[in-house]
Amino acid sequence: MSKQIQSNRSSKQFLRTSDLARAVGCHPNTVRLYEEWGYLQPAPRHPKNNYRMFTTKHLEQMRLAWLALKYPYPGGKQVALDLVHQAAQGNFVQAMDEAYVYLTQVQAETAQAEAAIVFVERWIDGVPMEVQDKPLFTGQAAELLNLSRDTLRDWERNGLLTVPRNPYNNYRRYGSEEIGRLRVIRMLREAGYSLMAILGLMIELDRGKRENLRQIIDTPREDSDILFIADRWLSTLAEEKERAYAIIAQLEKMMVALDG
Repeated sequence: MSKQIQSNRSSKQFLRTSDLARAVGCHPNTVRLYEEWGYLQPAPRHPKNNYRMFTTKHLEQMRLAWLALKYPYPGGKQVALDLVHQAAQGNFVQAMDEAYVYLTQVQAETAQAEAAIVFVERWIDGVPMEVQDKPLFTGQAAELLNLSRDTLRDWERNGLLTVPRNPYNNYRRYGSEEIGRLRVIRMLREAGYSLMAILGLMIELDRGKRENLRQIIDTPREDSDILFIADRWLSTLAEEKERAYAIIAQLEKMMVALDG
């Protein structure tokens, strides 16, 4: 058997950069960057053409990294980075632990988002959010809610609420109704919803709509020029939960292959 045939057969045992890129649907440069950043173990080079010689283990790690390292990261990105790095180093038990931490983060964000909707439901059912003896000035309202004056003005400017003014000096006066509405807006913002999503909800509430709040706040407005992930936060969190399970399944596949 000639040396050329032996060389060809040996080369077929390895995967090229383009093979990994094609398998996950990314650009070959992404594969090179992932190797450089430690998301993949360094691949040996072919002695003649200096091509990277990846293996099926590299391919499965690339699939994991491509799956895990995509925005958004509910609860924080670091855990996703850690699990990819741990798996690249062959520390699959630690990587699996991090994957379940990420799943827990997503579940916690989901619980917070759902709790915010319950908060809104109680508000529209008439549960008092604030009782003010007298209206507050902007600075007083900002201090009470632990928000900046600019935030209050920005929310008003974006149509989330209308603040009545003193007819004599034109100063804003925040009464119980405005403070209660601001508490609801703040809760929704802290739960991850975008200003556009909250605006759409508030418009519908002001129109008297009281049902299907989750659907309303999770449906981007038709006049939105640019859509963001937080404009459909509940759907995003549901997708992230599925991604967390997919990460766990990919790690299990890699661990089984290692045992085999």
